[in-house]
Amino acid sequence: MSDSADDETPMLGMDLPETAPQASSGPYRVLARKYRPQTFAELIGQDAMVRTLGNAIARDRLAHAFLMTGVRGVGKTSTARLIAKALNCVGADGQGGPTIDPCGVCEPCRAITDGRHIDVIEMDAASHTGVDDVREIIEAVRYAAVSARYKIYIIDEVHMLSRNAFNALLKTLEEPPPHVKFLFATTEVNKVPVTVLSRCQRFDLRRITPDMLFTHFSGILQKEGVEAEAPAIWLIANAAEGSVRDGLSILDQAIAHADLDGGGIVSAEQVRAMLGLSDRSSIASLMATVLEGDAGGAIDLARAQYALGIEPVAMVRGLMDLTHAITLAKVSRHDDPALAESDRARIGEWAQKLGFAPLNRLWQLLLKGHEEVLRANNPIEHLEMLLLRVIYAAAMPDPGELAKLLEAGASRTMPLAPPAAPGDMGQAPSPVAEVAAPAPAASESHVDAPVAALTIAQIHQLLEQTGNHRLAVMVYEHLRLIELAPGVLVFASVPALDPGFARDLGDALLNATGNRWQVRAGEGDARPSLGEVRDARLADNDARIRELPVVKAALAAFPDATLVEDDDNRHKLNP
Repeated sequence: MSDSADDETPMLGMDLPETAPQASSGPYRVLARKYRPQTFAELIGQDAMVRTLGNAIARDRLAHAFLMTGVRGVGKTSTARLIAKALNCVGADGQGGPTIDPCGVCEPCRAITDGRHIDVIEMDAASHTGVDDVREIIEAVRYAAVSARYKIYIIDEVHMLSRNAFNALLKTLEEPPPHVKFLFATTEVNKVPVTVLSRCQRFDLRRITPDMLFTHFSGILQKEGVEAEAPAIWLIANAAEGSVRDGLSILDQAIAHADLDGGGIVSAEQVRAMLGLSDRSSIASLMATVLEGDAGGAIDLARAQYALGIEPVAMVRGLMDLTHAITLAKVSRHDDPALAESDRARIGEWAQKLGFAPLNRLWQLLLKGHEEVLRANNPIEHLEMLLLRVIYAAAMPDPGELAKLLEAGASRTMPLAPPAAPGDMGQAPSPVAEVAAPAPAASESHVDAPVAALTIAQIHQLLEQTGNHRLAVMVYEHLRLIELAPGVLVFASVPALDPGFARDLGDALLNATGNRWQVRAGEGDARPSLGEVRDARLADNDARIRELPVVKAALAAFPDATLVEDDDNRHKLNP
């Protein structure tokens, strides 16, 4: 897999040469400050909040306190300043009123932008946490604004205020003077007392999607006169994790990291090296060796990446991202614009070959291993052990599948791979081996083809493997067999089975086995369903456990105790 779609990687940022920055005698301002939104139109990804505020201003229904919450870098403090400008803007002619589109040229707008307006007071609650700091606010709110329409208090990271400080603010927050507005911003709204939340109009600022970040960063690159590869911008947009400020900081670093000998172009390869991300082609190769069960090859690739400076935890994260992408591709929900066509083809190929159960096992193993590698003193050793665990342990059936096979007496349909000989680091059993070889498609079957004999447990398992989960549940819980022969299935009619059940089951078996089945309801003695057999076995197990002397004694000592099952399906007493 490659970082770019082809050799002609699209370049962004140089189509507006007239906007290239001019030489300035002032100090350099980082992109996060230089491109802080100055109007609500520049605030990306918060359309619902902007619409609500616009309607409130137009109808003169302004709350006395607003609370902005969300993850870092989505515009909480910027929104508070924009609200302050919207409420105090007087327009270019000095005659305007509150508006959702502040002019930006009147004295209040310019003073608020520069942070020098006397009636807009910003306080950092992280460094002003006590009652004395709040007492100053309480004393000052009694006086009218000096030069603005409203006196506005912006308290950033409000959750850092002490409990006594919150209590001291409650009365003023509930009934402030008409000329006072409170604007709170916090990343941890759960730490703000409910009594404060109930007195504020709350806005939850959403994370910014990678698509929006890509468009935003592309526009900034154009204004800065910087050329960048599209995959590089996508990498930065994904690394930002929904935060505009984080993304702009990474973009600033990427521009500085760009090789001047190459014309200052921000390339995907450089961004990957800067962020410490593993190369996609290397991760794809590592995933391929894992899926093929090549233990020695997987360890060699991991060591080669480690020698190049890639952290083991980054490799695990890359494998997790790839597993997630394959799983989404199975349900047609994977759409990463940063991927090249060859990468999409490979993910699509894996998605067709791998089932949900093996992918889920692979994900769980990587998820547990990620935490271990992250905390390890020697991460590369833990990564190697994780790869071996994934390759060898993932080939084993899960407890549910094993129980079904043993119950049906059909363990021969899932041969367990023999353990590798000591010291053998060659080919290992594939962790994604399916339970049974796929049946021929219905179009490939012929009239005279013999119908294989199947047990009801095998039919249930076949339905699960082919994605007919609803039918599989109905077969397991409600289907009571009267007759089961090759190509024939007769069951007892019960209310839980809908009228179309027989037709749906016949079609599913035709698609799964390539042979037509006669599925119909009938009359006669019926065997219990698989679910009823399971329940009866558990009930019998419960009764036998209750007859044990130690359990009898425990129940006599604790009459209200009950038998429950732990994660290993073993009964235990719950007093």
